[in-house]
Amino acid sequence: MEIGIDSFASAMYGDNNTLSSVDAMEQLLQRIELADQAGLDVFGIGEHHKKEFLDSATAVILGAAAARTKRIRLASAVSVLSAADPVRLYQNFSTLDLISKGRAEIVVGRGSAIEAYPLFGYSLNDYDALFSEKLDLLLQIRDNEFITWSGKFRPALNNLPVYPRALQEKLPIWLGVGGTPESFVRAGSLGLPLMVAVIGGQTYRFKPLVDLYREAGKAAGYKPEELKVGLHSPGFVGSTTAKAIEEYYPGYAELWTKLGRERGWPPVTKDKFDGLIDDLGVLIVGDPERAAEKILSHSESLGGISRFTFQMDNAGLTHTQLMNAIELIGSKVIPLIHKG
Repeated sequence: MEIGIDSFASAMYGDNNTLSSVDAMEQLLQRIELADQAGLDVFGIGEHHKKEFLDSATAVILGAAAARTKRIRLASAVSVLSAADPVRLYQNFSTLDLISKGRAEIVVGRGSAIEAYPLFGYSLNDYDALFSEKLDLLLQIRDNEFITWSGKFRPALNNLPVYPRALQEKLPIWLGVGGTPESFVRAGSLGLPLMVAVIGGQTYRFKPLVDLYREAGKAAGYKPEELKVGLHSPGFVGSTTAKAIEEYYPGYAELWTKLGRERGWPPVTKDKFDGLIDDLGVLIVGDPERAAEKILSHSESLGGISRFTFQMDNAGLTHTQLMNAIELIGSKVIPLIHKG
């Protein structure tokens, strides 16, 4: 199993934060560099267009990271494909693939954060139609140098080439999904690796949806080993479980309560948090042994996963706390996962 981290390039560390955007970006690149040195397998950067985050130009950040790393895979997490031009998205990541010498990946999704739609002139009424059409074009570009294509939301292409080509023969494109059954079926039908974002509740409840993915893939003629499943969840690793909770909970409660006001979720309470960090809850917060135990348990409950990524910089944690967590993941969590 591959273990990694996804980041939204958070520009905030609590209400009294005085960290500049320049310093926040430098610290993020230092964390990616450390993740590479510590033996993590993948680092993903999200895409948002909000004041709180610095990740609107995902491929630019990953390009800077590529120049400072040697082996870690570099991915989007996710690219909001519905509001992007598939030609430009492919060009950005094929260029990243050349810079990184074959370490680029794209995780595409429709986006749970919707600010990209009005920003780039798209209607939420076309939420799914945009994604379906643009995914079709992106996959054709990935697989063919010359493209003939037409659709509703973008000018047609008539036997036009798209350059540069990626170093990898087949640039990995994952489908990032939440809880929509149709998205799981679509990923399976296309034989695309699946990245499941579970941010609340109990992870095992997603098993029927993952089953839909595998059944759709099998029906489309794909082999089980071709249908990879990844899991993205919030979490944090500390030297002890008590310390991890102490450091993680205040910022988590503050941020997710604020997000809940925007999306209609109830406020975070300590009782609810305790339920999320118990054996079945989604949050992986604890010492390395606890983290490894829960990752393996989540994998078993979903029928086996091939990648797990922590979302750690969404709880007001400091750069030092995040760096310590990365070191623990590399030195202790990953060996425990591999030991099984």
